[in-house]
Amino acid sequence: MGWGKAAHVINAIVAALGVLALAAGLGWLLTRRAGAVRASDPESTRELDTTDLGLSGTGPTLVHFSATWCGPCARVRQVIDQVSEDLGGVAHVEIDMDANPDAARRLSVLSLPTTFIFDVDGRQRYRASGVPKAGDLRSALSELLA
Repeated sequence: MGWGKAAHVINAIVAALGVLALAAGLGWLLTRRAGAVRASDPESTRELDTTDLGLSGTGPTLVHFSATWCGPCARVRQVIDQVSEDLGGVAHVEIDMDANPDAARRLSVLSLPTTFIFDVDGRQRYRASGVPKAGDLRSALSELLA
């Protein structure tokens, strides 16, 4: 093999490694946000119709969108059940996205699992896509229970 061909092979290998590094970086960025509990602007969701969601009128409500085919949804259910039990005064509503696509559409649920925290007045305060961390949920809910 001549030096010209070797240079082309090396350039191809370097390019392939560059593409792999870029893909790994993008994947890391996307998964880094998975499950993060992010605050919502309650004023921007004031007009949102939540009457059919089964929200509690006495405290905050965790609303968890799931489906029978969603593997991570079972883990979200466990986390939410544990946090609700630990804190007390927190309701948990699970909505099957396949059974209630209108609610999913109204709340712009684009992936599963998706979890919302609503305050006692029915305003959306937090949102998480993916499996939220129990500590993040507790922190968000503590503010609403105070």
